[in-house]
Amino acid sequence: MVKISKKNNHKVLIIDDEKIILDLTSIILKNRGYNVFTAADAHTGIEIIETERPELVLLDYMMPGMDGLTALKEIRGNFPDTYVIMFTGKGSEEIAVELMKAGAYDYILKPFNNQDLADRIENVLRIREMEISNRELLKERERLLNEIEAWNRELEARVQEKTAALRKAQAENVQTEKLATLGYLSAGMAHEIRNPLNSINLFVQLIKNDLVEPEKLEYIDKILKEVDRIDGILRKLLDASKRPRFEIKEVLIDKIIDTALELFSPQIELHKIDVERDYRSIPPAIQADPAEIEQIFTNLFLNSIHEMPNRGTLTVQLEHDGRDIWVRVSDTGKGIPKENIPKIFDPFFTTKSRGTGLGLSVVLRIVKTYKGKIEVEKSDEKGTTFCVKLPMAAS
Repeated sequence: MVKISKKNNHKVLIIDDEKIILDLTSIILKNRGYNVFTAADAHTGIEIIETERPELVLLDYMMPGMDGLTALKEIRGNFPDTYVIMFTGKGSEEIAVELMKAGAYDYILKPFNNQDLADRIENVLRIREMEISNRELLKERERLLNEIEAWNRELEARVQEKTAALRKAQAENVQTEKLATLGYLSAGMAHEIRNPLNSINLFVQLIKNDLVEPEKLEYIDKILKEVDRIDGILRKLLDASKRPRFEIKEVLIDKIIDTALELFSPQIELHKIDVERDYRSIPPAIQADPAEIEQIFTNLFLNSIHEMPNRGTLTVQLEHDGRDIWVRVSDTGKGIPKENIPKIFDPFFTTKSRGTGLGLSVVLRIVKTYKGKIEVEKSDEKGTTFCVKLPMAAS
């Protein structure tokens, strides 16, 4: 329990239009160590409260001008930390209830007993200290709850971020395992298929040498063409799964992109596609195989052109930060269906009526060879953006 010391130095304001009450009450309180202020009317008293902010006001109920009840309501409304004890010469129960409802913490009947006055003041000040302390504790509790909530939100965001990163890493591991499995299978398949394919090619060539009929020669040419197509698929299969012969030299990415775009100039012109080169910062040469780097962009450009059969814009954005190179290839096609995005780098996955579904698998294998990353950065009804990240120290 809080005890009020005689040397408490609490500020107490007495508002009463009777001078004898002001003087008497002031002497009693000063003798008990209070810092006492006095006012003969409510308006003056409220001005003192504004400047001095006393802990307690002793307020007369009956006063000329602004009466005690009106003053009480104004004090409690504007100065909630200033508590009020009412002086009243009327001891009716109705007045007491009215005063307590208006915010008075106690009321004292005139004439009053000195000790009773002192006890009542100490009691109200004790209540004030406890209530203000509780209010501060509630504020601190609210602050701590808000802080805990903020921590929880931050923790939840971190968990979501880590979960997303883990899922992405798992997806990349799955892709790597798929490519490794594909490499193991494709090497054996290529060997097993190419042997009979070579025999078919040889025997068809021999048959062709003995034929003179134009119609049959046409059939033979179609067979040889299909044999070449099968052999091409096998080569793509091997390219997607393992690295073929390569030659490391200095490669300028912007020049490789320009060369790849030039290769597609007939298709670009045919489909009325606008090409925008946004070379924000051209990186210095990196050590890489030019054919491999070119293959990344030829595959991406081919996909973009396929998505824009009747006009569109192909945008290539190039930039670097001295450590990594970013190339973004964007089209204005219809976008990739959301459910297909996780599968687009899978070998043989394709939505095209013609095609092997190995193009993006080849791109993924090459990008990983150079310790880079490729992802679909955006895809919606306005188009698709692939982002390729290559370290400048690629090897």
